[in-house]
Amino acid sequence: MSKNMDEIKDKLDQLRCHFTWELLFEDTEMPDLENRILDEIEFLDTKYKAGIHNLLAYVKHLKGQNQEALESLKEAEDLIQQEHDIQSDVRSLVTWGNYAWLYYHMGRLAEAQAYLDKVENTCMKFAAPSCYRMECPQMDGEEGWALLKCGRKNYERAKACFEKALAEDPENPEFSTGYAITMYRLDSLNMATETSEAFCLQPLKEAIRLNPEDVYIKVLLALKLQDLGQEADGEKYIEEALNNTSSQTYVFRYAGKFYRRKGCLDKALQLLKMAQQATPSSAFLHHQIGLCYKAFTIKIKRAANWQCRGQDRENVDKMVRLAIFHFQLALEQKPTFDIAYIHLASMYIEAGDYRKAEDTYQKVFSSISLDEEKLQKIHFHYGQFQEYQKKSEVKAIIQYLKAVKIEKMSLTREKSINALEKLAVRKLSRNALDVESLSILGFIYKVKGELNKALEYYEQALRLAADFENTGTGFLGVEI
Repeated sequence: MSKNMDEIKDKLDQLRCHFTWELLFEDTEMPDLENRILDEIEFLDTKYKAGIHNLLAYVKHLKGQNQEALESLKEAEDLIQQEHDIQSDVRSLVTWGNYAWLYYHMGRLAEAQAYLDKVENTCMKFAAPSCYRMECPQMDGEEGWALLKCGRKNYERAKACFEKALAEDPENPEFSTGYAITMYRLDSLNMATETSEAFCLQPLKEAIRLNPEDVYIKVLLALKLQDLGQEADGEKYIEEALNNTSSQTYVFRYAGKFYRRKGCLDKALQLLKMAQQATPSSAFLHHQIGLCYKAFTIKIKRAANWQCRGQDRENVDKMVRLAIFHFQLALEQKPTFDIAYIHLASMYIEAGDYRKAEDTYQKVFSSISLDEEKLQKIHFHYGQFQEYQKKSEVKAIIQYLKAVKIEKMSLTREKSINALEKLAVRKLSRNALDVESLSILGFIYKVKGELNKALEYYEQALRLAADFENTGTGFLGVEI
């Protein structure tokens, strides 16, 4: 038995399917991932449903629900068989591979081998160089979709898969759509960089050319045009999508985001709540609704010239409570939703509850694996909290320094540099002999590439440090 299992395992490792694609996501992200998969199955109108059922089967397996996983694979198999084209056997390879892996994990080796045989026969039919592995655009596309659905850690690999597929089949609507969505997501991640180019603009337009009825792509294009200052052009795509009955829940989501950013908060809330009725567990929707209420607090305060009393104060307090409620729900559904922690903390600050704001920041630092850009942003906002609410210059400087020392160029890093510089200058205005502040200014000018100024401040700091018999290291780990 052991030898047979080893032989089957060697074959399984050669397959291209969800069990071999190394899909990256945290265990805590699984409930949100499953919710998004189920929402897509029910509410997104697309011709490419089999892949999402395959992904659901993989998630069910990870949760220990192997019988439910088998049911999802049966759904995928049925959908593929309805196609009745030459590609249906190739499209089935992923499903058969998942079946083989699933039966292997269930200890049902005969069934695992039966599906391995199906894969082998198809690979032989298409003269694949490997008995258990097909290299073709369709398989690259299937892998790309799986990676795309599993979150930002997988986007670069998804992009590579779709690029490879399109190189072989450039007019394929499915590959074009996947590539456009991937580029949109990557652009969204890079929005904080100094030069956020719209790399997704042309792919989105190309996807619409090949998929003129796909309203999901149209609302993404609308949001990208809004990013680029072409809001009126974007709104035309939004209106066109809203007049279509296809994929309405998704259209309402992104149209709501569009109108929130435009400042039409009542319209945004109406659309977002319509989407929420269909998908009440969506972390995305709770976050967007929370942002609407956050925007309402600013709108009310601005109208009251930032002096809220009486009814204005009550309205602000109500908006703050609603925003907190929805940000909390977003984080319950998706505990790795890092930007939602920042927004939740900001609302606790608005409510004057600094303890809960502090707890929120500590939670995001301790429990989430953050990429550099997100970590940079959280250090900056936590620094702002320390500086303006907690009145701790020392702790604020520590956070700004941490943000700056993450060398990824971004607007957040620039803000951190400016905040750090202002604090150092302010401290020097109170004490011209402050070695730490001179060291910080030297560091700032070094980061800016103004080496002569950096040297000037470092030398001042060194002279003072020598006088104080404290040579070698400056403030908070800043090199002198």
